[in-house]
Amino acid sequence: MAHKERRIGWPGRIGPARRDPRPVGAARHALPAPVRLLVMMCAFVFMVAFAVVLARLTLEPSPASVSLTHSNLHPGRSLRAYLDQPELRDAVKQIGGNLLLGVPFGVLVPVLVPRARGIVQIVLLTATVMLLVELAQGALVTGRAFDVDDVILNTAGALAGYLLLGRRLGRKVHARRTRS
Repeated sequence: MAHKERRIGWPGRIGPARRDPRPVGAARHALPAPVRLLVMMCAFVFMVAFAVVLARLTLEPSPASVSLTHSNLHPGRSLRAYLDQPELRDAVKQIGGNLLLGVPFGVLVPVLVPRARGIVQIVLLTATVMLLVELAQGALVTGRAFDVDDVILNTAGALAGYLLLGRRLGRKVHARRTRS
């Protein structure tokens, strides 16, 4: 396969062109196709498992909690209530659990959906999915209520997962092609 001479280095740099070892149009830092396929299949299995866990955690009725539940449409209200509790463990469980619930979105979505690899796409997709889950909880599930703070915490968790791991995994699995 013919190689093309390209300038390597900073744009606008003056100097001789060096030979780029990659073929024209080759993906930068791409994983081999079988490895990419295996990673995508694993990500799909984990996403299905996560969906099952999410449904079990959020959409199972809790009849004993009916008198305790109330919807929250004011950002920060539930967070303040969690932090005002005498037991720090309960606050950590509520806040940490909601943050962790969003992490799989930030890690797995960039691997599964090449067009959803940007930070804005991850935030919007997670916020939309979690908003739908919260709406279903509030409208359909006994003993559960809509809480905007849960949506915010889930989305923050997805953002953390994306920044810590999802962005790099997405780039490895779906490396961009160089322009010729």
